[in-house]
Amino acid sequence: MISFLISAIKIIFLLGFLILIIHSAYFHHPKLCKVRVNEFAIGFGPVIWKKQGKETKYELRLIPLGGFVNMEGEAEQSEKEGSFTKASIPRRIAIVAAGALVNIIFAIMVYFILAMTIRGNLTNAVVGNRVLDADNFGNRLYFASYNTKEFMLSIAESVKQLFTGKVSSAELVGPVGISEVVAKTNGFREFIYIMSAISISLGVTNLLPFPPLDGGKIVLILLEAIRRKPLKQETEIKIQLAGFAVLMAVSIVVTYHDIIRIF
Repeated sequence: MISFLISAIKIIFLLGFLILIIHSAYFHHPKLCKVRVNEFAIGFGPVIWKKQGKETKYELRLIPLGGFVNMEGEAEQSEKEGSFTKASIPRRIAIVAAGALVNIIFAIMVYFILAMTIRGNLTNAVVGNRVLDADNFGNRLYFASYNTKEFMLSIAESVKQLFTGKVSSAELVGPVGISEVVAKTNGFREFIYIMSAISISLGVTNLLPFPPLDGGKIVLILLEAIRRKPLKQETEIKIQLAGFAVLMAVSIVVTYHDIIRIF
């Protein structure tokens, strides 16, 4: 029972923390770009705390596994001052990409710090084609930089394999599989490493050019720039709904394989 509770706490903390930093970026970046945020919520379900700010309503909800930011003009056309639809193309792209980029930057920073503070003596350690002659700050910096670069290249290779069909749906991992990996972490460093791996995976996945992911939204904004006029709202809704349906179908298949793999 205690083991189950510890696993549940680890899963909720990790996902809740990553969700918090994502939606903090979605909240702060629109404000930097002069876009009005009407509502900022952490969690889903019943509201357990709320406060009306000068222009934004803040909410904390019961289930800490998600959240949302409601910008003026995001869901429908709006001519009000501070509307998302009235912002420039570059600003809209920056706003949409903010959460995913924060995920990626956070993961890189965490992984770099982990590599810098690795236990043990690095004297005579082989890093790429170089043998470290001493365990000092400069060599630890080199070690961390090299390993962080390799970490990023492995993520890029995974994405490449996904697009070239070298990864089957049975090899993908969804929320259930991620929860199992988090629950099995042993020690603080391993937990933080898994957090960084999940964070960068979320960021990269969210930038894939497929609606309703952020990458798909960016494609629609770029299409608007090329056409020099926005898509009809009905057309955009249909594209988003079709993408959402495909995404849900993939999620069901991935979750099924996660359950089969675990049990």
